[in-house]
Amino acid sequence: MTVSPSFLGLPDCLAAGRTPCAVIFAAGHGSTYPGKDSSNYALAAGAIRAASQGDAALIEHWDFDLGGPLFDGKPVCCIDVGDIPTVMHDNAGNRARIEAKTREVLALPSVPILLGGDDSVPIPFFSGFSDHGPVWILQIDAHIDWRDELHDERYGYSNPMRRASEMPHVAGIVQVGIRGVGSARVAEIEAARRYGSRLVTAREVHAQGVEAALRHIPEGARVVVTLDCDGLDPAIMPGVAARTPGGLTYTQVIDLIAGLGKRARIAGLDLVEFYPPADIDGLSALTAARLLANAIGTIARQSS
Repeated sequence: MTVSPSFLGLPDCLAAGRTPCAVIFAAGHGSTYPGKDSSNYALAAGAIRAASQGDAALIEHWDFDLGGPLFDGKPVCCIDVGDIPTVMHDNAGNRARIEAKTREVLALPSVPILLGGDDSVPIPFFSGFSDHGPVWILQIDAHIDWRDELHDERYGYSNPMRRASEMPHVAGIVQVGIRGVGSARVAEIEAARRYGSRLVTAREVHAQGVEAALRHIPEGARVVVTLDCDGLDPAIMPGVAARTPGGLTYTQVIDLIAGLGKRARIAGLDLVEFYPPADIDGLSALTAARLLANAIGTIARQSS
């Protein structure tokens, strides 16, 4: 499926015989809790794509975040194949479609980039890597998302890291940006620590730099990044449902992404929990678009 407009004006396919380094696709709905409405999250991918259009004609220009043009002077190697069909409250069907698309991209082989959607869409995204493990997960988030069940649902936005911890192909989890008060109780913290998750607070990153998180990632590991927009400070990412002061800066997040590209290998990335109705003057959409551009640039360089 094509998208109008696509992210950065990227094509939906490459010339015959060329395999993309990364494939962008979106899923507006995952596993929505009973009585909840996820329809506003389904607006996120379109808003991010729209925010990227100002840079669409500039992909051959120098990008100071990346130290060169987006694709490092090489041909475009990332495509945007649009939105997969999801339906609010068709939880099992949405999970099956997200997982299937992830597997399809990995089989090319390319790096899947998923635009959510709320923080339930990473669960089937992670599941799609079951034949491509072991992988580590780097979560950027204000919350640890370790609830076992909420509102009789085990696959919602409070559950992704708990479900990831149960997947045999997930070798380890690093959770960075944690702060404030969320849904985690003492029981969830204890469960995360028993599993061996590395919890890195936003405060630690502010004090020690991104190495506070990167040092937990084994060198050469394949890493799936799950980026919840509320992991960033609301001063630059106000368009979230749970604003929490003290979050990561834009520079810290792109330094994490760049650091992964040097230390390990980005195997996949999702960006979730952008809530367009809460955005201010398009700031969150622009920030999200720039984060994705940094991820694409890093992936293009690790594929060269």
